[in-house]
Amino acid sequence: MDYVVTPPRIMSAQVAGSAGRFPVHRIYCVGSNYPAHAQEMGRTGREPPVFFMKPADALLPVDSGEEGRLPYPSLTHDFHHEVELVVAIGEGGCDIARAEAQRHVFGYAVGLDMTRRDLQAAMKKRSGPWCIGKAFEHAAPLGPITAQAREVQLGTGQIALNVNGVERQRSAIAQMIWSVPDIIAHLSAAWTLVPGDLVFTGTPAGVAAVERGDLMEASVTGLEPLRVRVV
Repeated sequence: MDYVVTPPRIMSAQVAGSAGRFPVHRIYCVGSNYPAHAQEMGRTGREPPVFFMKPADALLPVDSGEEGRLPYPSLTHDFHHEVELVVAIGEGGCDIARAEAQRHVFGYAVGLDMTRRDLQAAMKKRSGPWCIGKAFEHAAPLGPITAQAREVQLGTGQIALNVNGVERQRSAIAQMIWSVPDIIAHLSAAWTLVPGDLVFTGTPAGVAAVERGDLMEASVTGLEPLRVRVV
């Protein structure tokens, strides 16, 4: 087929222990999914989940053992980190029952939902969309995906982020307000999920700004870590 412009490249992430890569279709994100962070953001209790999206080319894939380089974005003076457990969808569907959700999961990874917080806050005041604060180039750093076949155990796992060796965020994964099956059930009621979708599942308390030169080290128990430097 002939195209009048060059088609965009397929974005993909490394799969741990495999020569194959995971092609990325859409990036869904869940807002305020840990109680303490929900309070930071002015929410309380178990409100219905808030979803937003990043384009696939916002992905910044970082392979095993590498240090990703994240350009400090334009227009912001308050660039925030948000460490997240990321779910990679391997089997699509719509209206997926919570009890069936797990079989739709290909695997898990550590990700960062990077945010131009000042721009997001300005849009919130205007009751406008968050796109300018969330959906920009390199806004979704992602480490290698660990396939579910490798028996990832998240029930007792921890999620954490260090900046320049100092811990800023930490929580038990079990503290999520909406679990992975909950999220998949809610998402698939609104969109048809397809293989290649990524779901960022929310961040714990402790989000804060980073500057050029800062090194972010993100981890989730049982998954490959993610190292990203702001440049």
